[in-house]
Amino acid sequence: MCYGRGEDGRSTGRRGVSGTMDEQSARAELCDVYRRLEQAGLSPGNAGNVSVHLGADMLISPTGADGATVRPEDIVRTSLDGEALSAGIPSSEWAIHAEIYKAGLGRAVIHAHPDHCVALSCLRQPIPAFHYAVATFGGKQVPCAPYAAFGTRALARGVVDTLKGYSACLMANHGMVCCAETLPRALAKAAQLETLARQYCIARHSGPIVMLDETEMETVLARYRDYGTRRLSAD
Repeated sequence: MCYGRGEDGRSTGRRGVSGTMDEQSARAELCDVYRRLEQAGLSPGNAGNVSVHLGADMLISPTGADGATVRPEDIVRTSLDGEALSAGIPSSEWAIHAEIYKAGLGRAVIHAHPDHCVALSCLRQPIPAFHYAVATFGGKQVPCAPYAAFGTRALARGVVDTLKGYSACLMANHGMVCCAETLPRALAKAAQLETLARQYCIARHSGPIVMLDETEMETVLARYRDYGTRRLSAD
């Protein structure tokens, strides 16, 4: 679902025939996705944050939001330079979301600290091609962004540089971030990434992992390019 803009680049304030979403609907959807993020165990301790790109601005969950109580009016509208355009304090990681939108990498972003993603992020290594589904995030691995202090532009720049070509990455000694064209798709990606991270942790402790090689992953990536658009060949 797209998030609309008027001639001045601001929200259209309505849901048009093109399927664009007005600001109030986007606020409600953000609250719903934030609750589902917590309910799925992907955001322990209210540590996650979610946003959508809305016109020239973005809507983002407030600092310390609680999925059980967050309301549409609590969502904070900010410019992509961090200026609050509505009441409330935006998430401390607003810069990550803003830089992703500036780079045109998606229109919905989720940042969270699910257990297995955090554990692997502390290794400061990518999730390698242990399973073909790694390719759903754009490449032959899920990369890991370099460490920088939370809430800093250095962290945001590192994440954006790492994400280019991918729809998700780990964040060293921190967590994960994923982006998509809609919030539901971003939430699905976050859940899938944590599942893969958990499976990779299990495999690492079970014995030597047999990785898929370059040729095998090239085949997977080629098949994903047509996935969901037409019947895949069985050859």
